[in-house]
Amino acid sequence: MRDLRVVGLEADGKFVVCADPKTGDRFRLPADDKLRAASRGDIARLGQIEIEMDSLLRPKEIQARIRSGATIEQVAADSGMAISRVEVFAHPVLLERSQAASMAQAGHPLRHDGPAVQTLLEIVTLAFRARGHNLDDAAWDAWRDEDNKWVAQLKWQAGRTTNKAHWQFLPDGHGGTISPLDDTAHELIDPDFGRQLRGLAPVRALTSAEDSDDETSQQSFDEYYGTTADSEIDAETIEVEVEVDDAPSPEPEQPRETVTREPRPAPKPAAGHTSGKDKRGKPAMPSWEDVLLGVRSSGHN
Repeated sequence: MRDLRVVGLEADGKFVVCADPKTGDRFRLPADDKLRAASRGDIARLGQIEIEMDSLLRPKEIQARIRSGATIEQVAADSGMAISRVEVFAHPVLLERSQAASMAQAGHPLRHDGPAVQTLLEIVTLAFRARGHNLDDAAWDAWRDEDNKWVAQLKWQAGRTTNKAHWQFLPDGHGGTISPLDDTAHELIDPDFGRQLRGLAPVRALTSAEDSDDETSQQSFDEYYGTTADSEIDAETIEVEVEVDDAPSPEPEQPRETVTREPRPAPKPAAGHTSGKDKRGKPAMPSWEDVLLGVRSSGHN
């Protein structure tokens, strides 16, 4: 490394002229902030200038993106910068966003009759309590939108669903006003905050009175005779197999036929049961023959 000596400045003052004392060769250096910081021995300023030169985004651009809601990781990924370098410029802006979020919680939501007496934090706390949510698990944030107005966000997890509510915050001397920007934010500050955000009506099985009576009668019958629904006898149609073997000539055996007989007429009720009631005046239970033939206790099929 050769030593140089400063000769002077060029006429426009933008370059410093240096010369090699041995050879007489001349060199020039740009008279920029980096050279000035080096001449003062300001190492911190030199490091900041190196960051600005190496990155694709200037410090003001990084802070503008953070202020508009971007995260440090997003800015670092988009600019190709290291996260540690982005944090240097993002930290003061993140503090500004955190303060704005706290101020928004103290704001008063706007309703049709004017600003609410309670603050946004008080109303949201009651709404969360009514719906069984825990506000301690929620996260507040704030950023500036394209119109340079503050937007407050409340984010929380309910099962596998991530919910977000957004309000526009306008600060003033009385705590500021809050206006909902989406349906979730509107429902949280609604006076009827006790209702669920998403509800499902219970599904009830509908059973007709006739089906209920039939089921009760069948259960009583099974308990009395010790039978089950699987042993029901269909007396409407009885299929029997008749073997025809009285042919006069030795003809081939006739195939079996399936004969369908009409239901038998109901037999006359037995003596002592003509009224369908026993001696105590209660309905008489049907006999086994009646059950087998499908006859009801009233004597009708």
